[in-house]
Amino acid sequence: MMHVLAVLAAAMLFGTTGTSQALGPEGTTPLSIGVMRMVIGGTGLAVLAFLLAARHARRRPADAARPPRLSLRPLSLMVLTGACLSVYQPLFFLGTGLNGVAVGTVVALGSAPILAGLLEWALTRRMPSPTWMGATALATLGVVLLGFGGEAGSAGGTDPLGLLGSIGAGASFAVIANAQRRLLDDGWDPFTVVGAMGASSAVLCALALPFVDLAWLGTTNGVVMALWLGLGTISIAYVLFTWGLSGLTAATAATLTLGEPLTASILGITVLGERLSVLAIVGLVVLAAGLALLAWGSRAPRDPKPYAVEA
Repeated sequence: MMHVLAVLAAAMLFGTTGTSQALGPEGTTPLSIGVMRMVIGGTGLAVLAFLLAARHARRRPADAARPPRLSLRPLSLMVLTGACLSVYQPLFFLGTGLNGVAVGTVVALGSAPILAGLLEWALTRRMPSPTWMGATALATLGVVLLGFGGEAGSAGGTDPLGLLGSIGAGASFAVIANAQRRLLDDGWDPFTVVGAMGASSAVLCALALPFVDLAWLGTTNGVVMALWLGLGTISIAYVLFTWGLSGLTAATAATLTLGEPLTASILGITVLGERLSVLAIVGLVVLAAGLALLAWGSRAPRDPKPYAVEA
């Protein structure tokens, strides 16, 4: 149950991202915010996670299995998570910028559990549990209702480019969840995994700094936004998420992160004054029910044996 709560807490932190960006200074772009968020957040994540990994190593019993050796496969997976996290940033902000915080976040994270579950099944042939399928179906219905409902007084449609950006962000998140799950299954310390993701994403985004306009960092509002987006929604949130993932399947963890669009929608309504239609409000209720069902069904640890699908 603690792993479930850790992922839900991370999702709530993730859910403040769009609102923080909306309250930020003018003159920002999805690329500039995403790059600076990862330079700050990725660096903080690497420092925090590697310190925790070193603490784990010092406390490891003498007779415990030795950690795996770094080879091309785990190194590639670690860099892949960093690359996906870097790509996620501008795609996510593109979606929220064009379709609003509530709808953009819902589409981004609503697509993640489906893609994560399908990818996990394709890679491991482990059939998702009936609880996951039922909870994800319920949560996905809530996402669909939210997406079609839109804001009150609008046509309820979504901008196609923003929709592609949000779905691309969801796909990036699904790859991260599965790549980290593979590393954890191979015996890597969870904090080593998330630290490597933060370090690689920070390096990749730092290379893009000369090509983005960061004039908005000259304002107090811009600095506060950048620090919160980096440290709060990346450094702290991903440590919680990865620790929680160590006791859950990638599909379950991804579905639990639907707490992000739930949080984002509530903040969009209460803080930004976004008005959702009745259909969208019903979607929020259905989404919350799906999360509750998954949290209840995920009290047991990860399935000890993968389920092999018969040919």
